[in-house]
Amino acid sequence: MSESYRQPGVVLTDRWFSVPLDHGVPDGERIELFARECVAAGREDAGLPWLVYLQGGPGFGAQRFSGKQAWLGRALRDHRVLLLDQRGTGSSTPANRQTLPLRGGPREQAEYLGHFRADAIVRDCETIRTEVTGGAPWTVLGQSFGGFCVTHYLSTAPEGLATALITGGLPTLDGHADDVYRAAYPRMERKTLAHYACYPQDAERAARVVEYVAEHEPVLPGGYRLTPEAFQSLGILLGTGDGSHRLHYLLEDAFVRTPAGHALSDAFQEAAQAILSYAAAPLYAVLHEAIYAQDGRPTAWSAERVRAEFPRFDAGKSLADGTAPLFTGEAVQRWMFDCDPALRPLRETADLLAERTDWPALYDPARLAVNEVPAAAAVYHDDMYVDTEHSLRTARTIRGLRTWVTDEFEHDGLRAGGSRVLDRLLGLARGEL
Repeated sequence: MSESYRQPGVVLTDRWFSVPLDHGVPDGERIELFARECVAAGREDAGLPWLVYLQGGPGFGAQRFSGKQAWLGRALRDHRVLLLDQRGTGSSTPANRQTLPLRGGPREQAEYLGHFRADAIVRDCETIRTEVTGGAPWTVLGQSFGGFCVTHYLSTAPEGLATALITGGLPTLDGHADDVYRAAYPRMERKTLAHYACYPQDAERAARVVEYVAEHEPVLPGGYRLTPEAFQSLGILLGTGDGSHRLHYLLEDAFVRTPAGHALSDAFQEAAQAILSYAAAPLYAVLHEAIYAQDGRPTAWSAERVRAEFPRFDAGKSLADGTAPLFTGEAVQRWMFDCDPALRPLRETADLLAERTDWPALYDPARLAVNEVPAAAAVYHDDMYVDTEHSLRTARTIRGLRTWVTDEFEHDGLRAGGSRVLDRLLGLARGEL
């Protein structure tokens, strides 16, 4: 089934595919995938090569564009593009607090979600590729977690790839989640201090919010319980190019004067709820640490455990010491399943996933070392979401991979940079640069 329609300069076709829930049981239960085909207007009948886009996350559907926004316009110059909603996201068979009870209790839900990591996503791509391209290999573009999927693709099915492009998403090949977060918290501190250097007034503002939240324990309009730790996690903004400015504008209007004294403004609460809630992407929280699991050890709420090794992130201690609180970001912690009403029903399911020890390996360093697929990766200097040193170590393992290390962009460079990031990667992969 497909439906076509137009936006300025682009012809779009909505496509659906049926794939096995468990690719190891191809005749078993099936789920639905949604993907949006994009081609430049006037080139609908051209024999263009395909580029499939894998979104970051986990848990986010493919970007919804209006016309030739961001990198899409550059891609459409050379390719027919497939924007894939990875399993469980977007318009693909959804997995959230509303649908997962159809599977049964937490144990059945956890077993089901065990099929939603990069390995299954790549098998999905290979399953639909024959139908989409007629069997020809395609170019794959992976942003953030999408790059983790591309690295798995190179490890397991490189014959399906004409070119591999990665932006902000070269994973550690063998590091446990603990290693990821031990590298991450110092970056979060650097990003926070850089923010305060740019906006010194925000140090006092953030301390006021922490003090108020600790005393009043407010519940935001959508039911989110705002704790000091939840407030600190607004630092997820600091990993994007405009995030520091957005955080500043959020903090400058945090309080209003009321008959009962100063209180958090409705505007602040509404904006904070929009940033903190995982209602639109619950798999991001439920599966976030599972994307690193592969060595027989449980992740066991790694971000929360490792955080205790960095006492500077204790907001209460910061208040007592008279120092500005540090912000966190890209660190899913168990308390989020108490604070966020979209996650509360999934708390036991997430606990079971955090305890799991039999996750299969995701990457094959030996196969990556003999890679023959033209490949290029943008590595963002001091990326808050993906450790730069981990990425460069992986880059050295993948034979022929060309890297572009830049501090011009933050983690969202593919979106924020318009056509420039994709254009650079295509040039590197083609040997033009």
